Amino acid sequence: MKAFRRLVIVFAAVFVLIAAGVNIYLISSRETENGAYRVEAKKLCDELTETGTYDLSRYPHLTGVYPEGDGRLYISNEHYLVIESEGKLYRVEYSIDNGVRDVIAVNAVLGVILVLSAVMLCYIRRHIVVPFSRLNDIPQELAKGNLAVRIPEEKSRYFGKFTWGVNMLRESIEDSRKKEISMQRDKKLLLLSLSHDIKTPLSAIKLNAKALEKGLYNDEQRRREAAASINKRADEIEAFVAQISRSASEDFMNFEITDGEVFLSAVIHKIEARYETQLEMSHTEFLVGEYDDCILSCDPDRLGECLQNLVENAIKYSDGRQIALEFDRMDGCELITVVNTGCSLEEKELTQIFESFHRGSNSAKVQGNGLGLFICKRLMSLMGGDVYAEIRDGNFAVTLVVKLA
Repeated sequence: MKAFRRLVIVFAAVFVLIAAGVNIYLISSRETENGAYRVEAKKLCDELTETGTYDLSRYPHLTGVYPEGDGRLYISNEHYLVIESEGKLYRVEYSIDNGVRDVIAVNAVLGVILVLSAVMLCYIRRHIVVPFSRLNDIPQELAKGNLAVRIPEEKSRYFGKFTWGVNMLRESIEDSRKKEISMQRDKKLLLLSLSHDIKTPLSAIKLNAKALEKGLYNDEQRRREAAASINKRADEIEAFVAQISRSASEDFMNFEITDGEVFLSAVIHKIEARYETQLEMSHTEFLVGEYDDCILSCDPDRLGECLQNLVENAIKYSDGRQIALEFDRMDGCELITVVNTGCSLEEKELTQIFESFHRGSNSAKVQGNGLGLFICKRLMSLMGGDVYAEIRDGNFAVTLVVKLA
């Protein structure tokens, strides 16, 4: 609010300076105009002296010329001056454009502009500055973890949707926190349960191993049974470890899909609008191939997220020459492929790049967490589609397989 007040004060000061400057200019111009009749009277005098006659139309500020002779040389209700030519006196009447009307008109226009500006500033203050100031501290509170912060409802068409979106963000963060707490609790219970379950086969393994070590089993059949028991208990432990690994790798993120439909053109236009300027600034050629528009069966937001992940990866890992979107159709599915030049990934790594936290051999100098392609894989699977990668003539290509509606 203080910044806005300072802005209003600066605007008012600048406006006053401009108005003063305009008025000074008009007044000085008026004085210049008022002196013009003297110059014209001098020229008229010279013309009379040279030719004995004159052309009054050449002198816009002069309204009449009257010679002496009737005794009324100095009697007139108009503005005049007396000139002498060839020993004869003339009364030269002239008009004065005092410019008052111009000054009044200009100041009236300036006054209207000032009123309109004041109304506009009041409107901006009421509908933009004040609502925004009420929302100013909310992002900081959310960043601090204060999810109970009150978000005021705004009827303003400028901030109503923004407030609604911030409120949705708060609810989403709160929901994610609850899910995270629940997940952590479930994982802890799982680990406690598995650790307890592992103790039983582990104890059996240790007992059989000690018996074998001390030679307690004299016949071959008992030794084989002990070895088989150890192997069986080891398999049980291996299954428990696999369950722990699976829980750690798959359950750390929760994915929700909303079934819907979207035009392919709408998805592509959003990608173009998001990355066209960025790629142009980095001098990366961005090509969008030809495609037949169609309706896709998917979650539009999640599909957009997958495509953004692929383009972001292309920006990070390409050589910066070209990124292209290619399209094809096969078996009732639309194939959307993101291709980037300068692939430095090895062919043998293609089977691993969709695993969580996996980073390829070309990621040494690139920041990331190895989740982009993993998220794409999970989301496309939940939407009934698929994603796969390949290397084409030194270019890296990742294809999203999306079902047609």
